[in-house]
Amino acid sequence: MKYVVLGASASGVNGARQLRNLDKEAEITLISKDDKIYSRCILHHYMEGIRDVKKLEFVEDDFINKNNIEWIRGNEATKIDVDSKEVVLLDGKIVKFDKLLIATGSNTFFPPIPNLRTAPNAIGFRNFDDCEKVMELSKKCDNIVIMGAGLIGIDVISGLLHTGKNIALVEMKDHMLSIQLDKRAASAYEKGFESKGVKQYYEKGIKELIVDEEGKITDILLTNGEKIPCDLLVVAAGVRANVGFLEGSGIEKDKFGLIIDASGKTNCEDIYGAGDVTGRNPIWPTAVKEGIIAASNMAGVKSEMTDFFASKSTMNFLGIPTMSLGINEPADETYTVEIESDDNGNYKKVIHKDGRIYGAILQGDLSYAGILTQLIRAKIDVSKVKKPIFKIDYSDFFNIKENFEFTY
Repeated sequence: MKYVVLGASASGVNGARQLRNLDKEAEITLISKDDKIYSRCILHHYMEGIRDVKKLEFVEDDFINKNNIEWIRGNEATKIDVDSKEVVLLDGKIVKFDKLLIATGSNTFFPPIPNLRTAPNAIGFRNFDDCEKVMELSKKCDNIVIMGAGLIGIDVISGLLHTGKNIALVEMKDHMLSIQLDKRAASAYEKGFESKGVKQYYEKGIKELIVDEEGKITDILLTNGEKIPCDLLVVAAGVRANVGFLEGSGIEKDKFGLIIDASGKTNCEDIYGAGDVTGRNPIWPTAVKEGIIAASNMAGVKSEMTDFFASKSTMNFLGIPTMSLGINEPADETYTVEIESDDNGNYKKVIHKDGRIYGAILQGDLSYAGILTQLIRAKIDVSKVKKPIFKIDYSDFFNIKENFEFTY
């Protein structure tokens, strides 16, 4: 059996590992644009000097050799021929496969703002090369602007705080980390970054880039008419799935990315997908699980993605630990919202309806995270538990009848 895996990040690498675990004799080829295996989630630690390149790795030493994987690095797929089962690479090389895992991830989305794509001092932030470019350019500038206050944008700010440069954040939404957090939880980070000198512009977008004769950005005009200086613009306004090479292949995709089912299978026989290339739930744990599940099915072991909460995020900016699950605001008045907080920065919020938890935020003290996770995973009807929701402990629901129903 000849397996080919496209992409060497969370889903691709864990998929390759699972293939080797399940099939000791198969040929496994890993193809990646990157020449390193590293975690994109902690690139800001490299910027800060907390980790070196070695400590960015999420695999054991000699992972490639130990698992007998052929790694074609510094290359990428430009075309897939489904009928002949071939991958055409950028250098013209053709790689044949029996089964294929597409785990090519995503790239930075550049909004359609004039001069944005051509300005030499406008950089996306998605991989190690982007990280090194930002680090190098930041040494020669005074005013750095980050476009986008999602997780990537806040990672960049965290990585640049130590430089002492003037940092500004521009975000269209009314608060930081709007996908993960509500305004209350986000305010803890906003105040923290403000105390570090980060200027923040919410509910404002970039209307125009003012450039010099060389096309370099010198200033940014915001939608409210305000002008801010800019020597370096880091674009973190979103991502787009890396699916351009699938054009004409017959492999189905939509406006988000590659379409896969719960087993990781695409519409084409023997071709699977996993991770950010789907354009859905772009978080590390989901990518890892999808890679393992897809690989399991490729190797003939039936498995399905039954993640209890795809939209789970954990973060710890400025020493403030936070976890979010599912929705951060109720969809309508039929949901119940329960909040508990104190003056020490501890904040708990749970959103539920008809006994089912649909979302939660924990900030500061995360000790309730384990119980909360079990409540969601085991589908406990919290309306049947007699205690207040934040007083529930394991003894309140780990009582199971012979027919596996819960007793409360």
